[in-house]
Amino acid sequence: MSERSSSSGHEGGRRRYISRPKFCQFCADKSIKIDYKQTDMLRRFVTDEGKIRPRRQTGTCARHQRELAGEIKKARHIALLPFTAEPWQEAVQE
Repeated sequence: MSERSSSSGHEGGRRRYISRPKFCQFCADKSIKIDYKQTDMLRRFVTDEGKIRPRRQTGTCARHQRELAGEIKKARHIALLPFTAEPWQEAVQE
């Protein structure tokens, strides 16, 4: 036996990532409506850079992901949500 193996079975103190099952919160709770006017709800599905989060991160089903993307785009178009994280002028001035 080598000295590297430990009795606890952990190597290097790493923890394994155990993914929990994801489910569509819109399918689970039918009372939640996806609307472009609910910006606080839509912000949860947008990254800090302003990108729409993919299904594998949010756990939404394909149907609700398409609906969600359309509503985020509507909210961006009428300036309820930003297209990017910060305006370009502020980034240049710093």
